[in-house]
Amino acid sequence: MRLGILGGTFDPPHIGHLIVAQDAWAALQLDRVLFVPAGRPPHKQALTPAELRLAMTRAACAGDERFEVSDLEVRRPGPSYTVDTLRELRRREPGAALFFLLGVDQFRELHTWREPEEIARLATLVVLARGEAVRVEAPVAVPHRTLAVTRIDLSATEVRRRVAAGEPIRYLVPPAVERLIREHGLYRVAPVPEGGAAAGPSAAER
Repeated sequence: MRLGILGGTFDPPHIGHLIVAQDAWAALQLDRVLFVPAGRPPHKQALTPAELRLAMTRAACAGDERFEVSDLEVRRPGPSYTVDTLRELRRREPGAALFFLLGVDQFRELHTWREPEEIARLATLVVLARGEAVRVEAPVAVPHRTLAVTRIDLSATEVRRRVAAGEPIRYLVPPAVERLIREHGLYRVAPVPEGGAAAGPSAAER
């Protein structure tokens, strides 16, 4: 079993998440990619309750047998630390090869996460580079590989901004995700920009 793990707030999940997951699935010859929405992300403030983000992620992945969604972090109390998630997945899948997929910005902040060396021991770190230099360095020296993926200039922040401004988000998120956003009235308040006080990295470890 070759299992890719893609974590995040998924607030909301959008086509960029699905495209890079597909790229990783193909390039790494994965059996499946596991999406793991954070329950209580220690590195940023989620705008939407965990159960709704989980529902949107499940809606985004529905119908694609390559993708699976885990509620592991949503069900677990306390902050959602990646090292705890990987330990649990290693316990459940002792013979699997685990590939932890993360973006360049996340990798550069890895030294602020809890037990980064243990994270690298539990899973192969795969840095998803979307147009960045193939060689990516981080303040903590851990083994990793870099994978070039399709560059999509789209973020969850931009999707939230469009919803708040009354602009269309069709084709930016799967139709089922758009329906959930509208049904629950999500993101109608303008979001804090990336790097703002509510969205930037906190003192807590990932």
